[in-house]
Amino acid sequence: MALINPFLLPTKTHLGLHVSPLTSKKTLLWTSPSSSFNFNFNKGLSSSRRRKQAGCVTAAADIKAASTLLDGEEDQKVLVGPSSEQERRGERELVAYGWTEEWYPLYLTKNVPHDAPLGLKVFDKNLVLFKDGNDQFQCYEDRCPHRLAKLSEGQLIDGRLECLYHGWQFEGAGKCVKIPQLPADAKIPKSACVKTYEVRDSQGVIWVWMSQMTAPNESKLPWFENFARPGFQDVSTTHELPYDHSILLENLMDPAHIPISHDRTDWTAKREDAQALCFEVTERTDRGFAGWWGREKDGTKPNFLRFEAPCVLQNNREIVDKNGEINYFSGLFLCRPTGQGKSMLIVRFGGTKRSPLVKLFPQWYFHQNASKVFEQDMGFLSSQNEILLKEKVPTKELYLNLKSSDTWVAEYRKWMDKVGHGMPYHFGHSTISLPKEPAVVEHAPAGLVAGLSASSPAKGGIGTMHAPNLANRYFRHVIHCKGCSAAVKAFQTWKNVLSAVAVTLAALAILVSGRQWKTLLLASAALCSAGVYACSTAIALNTTNFIRTHRRL
Repeated sequence: MALINPFLLPTKTHLGLHVSPLTSKKTLLWTSPSSSFNFNFNKGLSSSRRRKQAGCVTAAADIKAASTLLDGEEDQKVLVGPSSEQERRGERELVAYGWTEEWYPLYLTKNVPHDAPLGLKVFDKNLVLFKDGNDQFQCYEDRCPHRLAKLSEGQLIDGRLECLYHGWQFEGAGKCVKIPQLPADAKIPKSACVKTYEVRDSQGVIWVWMSQMTAPNESKLPWFENFARPGFQDVSTTHELPYDHSILLENLMDPAHIPISHDRTDWTAKREDAQALCFEVTERTDRGFAGWWGREKDGTKPNFLRFEAPCVLQNNREIVDKNGEINYFSGLFLCRPTGQGKSMLIVRFGGTKRSPLVKLFPQWYFHQNASKVFEQDMGFLSSQNEILLKEKVPTKELYLNLKSSDTWVAEYRKWMDKVGHGMPYHFGHSTISLPKEPAVVEHAPAGLVAGLSASSPAKGGIGTMHAPNLANRYFRHVIHCKGCSAAVKAFQTWKNVLSAVAVTLAALAILVSGRQWKTLLLASAALCSAGVYACSTAIALNTTNFIRTHRRL
């Protein structure tokens, strides 16, 4: 039987009956569950008959292969493919990159404590940030040169950072200025100094230059044009998250998941709005990519996304009002790797025009809503992190990236292919570099929670609400936000006061004999009880994780 090109001339198959549209000749493809019967049946066939049967089997295999190829062609219509000729040829493009020669966002300036050091991390490097006596920000390696104690566990004395292990004090460029145990006539050893890192305060964010070998490159310090526009206002929050920074970034550049994962979280996300999106990549460089995107059915791409090394993402939009005035809006995501399976994010949403309704809500309300958004994604992003580490293969072997939803994700992982060799570890589209060192689990967090954790015999065990656990909203956000911390403390104070007043009024209502007085006192106690409930609700909003309805017990 002649072989037929299945792409040019389709064949029909049904219940083992092979029909060639060229000859209309029918051949029965016989199979039996009995192997002995098959042997005897074939043995009785003529050699010519056997050749014909073999030809039919070959044709059936060709049909299956053709079907697979057709399916592959259909897949290619919807899946993200190679973005360059070099990628089509399977060649890898490498660019010069060193993760230390970058600026990383450390903290919102307004939230840096004035009276205590702040322990932070970039990848596996421990840092301590503080404000010295000259009101200048200083950043040291979070390690005392004496016996390696964390300096972030220490305290500030007259603008100097003191290690609370033996009292060594440091200032300025990491110079040790006091060692209590030295003899009176001895000099402080020159080697008794700490490593320092350059920091900059830019547009309300503290940035750190991680290289100690090369001078800071000021041209790499991010600058965001919209945030410098007159009248621009923003709501900024900080969140610690229990998954890798690359997973966080691809989640942030994924608009397709918002209607589903964040359904009814705010006034815009609705699951019935899930739909195909369109993307246009307009720029690819060694430091990132940029482009436009929008809803396919609208036929426009009004949103502009830009990713820039090492981990800065912004989404901008311009809207022209009825008077012809252009209003600028930005969603800014400043990510910092904080170790394997951990990251910290500064989120800044703002614009040159705000809804009047925004003024009706306190800042902490928007902050708790932002925490809710991250909690809605946390479960599957954490599991995604675990699978990537377990499978140990590049994302192209695991992901099915759709052109209509995952273009930015594919671009980001392909960018990591180019620069991953200069990172401590990476998960690229075609390449992967696993962490060389196992992750360190800290059982005694320093810095902001040092005072709380030290108050318990088993350090770190401080109750459910304040437990140092990245799955807990209080630990992920509230301790990093002065506004929310103050709000929680205020609500707790009011709750205690109102509880005491309610009990007192109820007791007085029992003691008095006049009906009018009883009614007045009981009504006042009820109002105080309502206030207690309101305060408890506000505290819960700031400290309790969101749980989806179908997951609630």
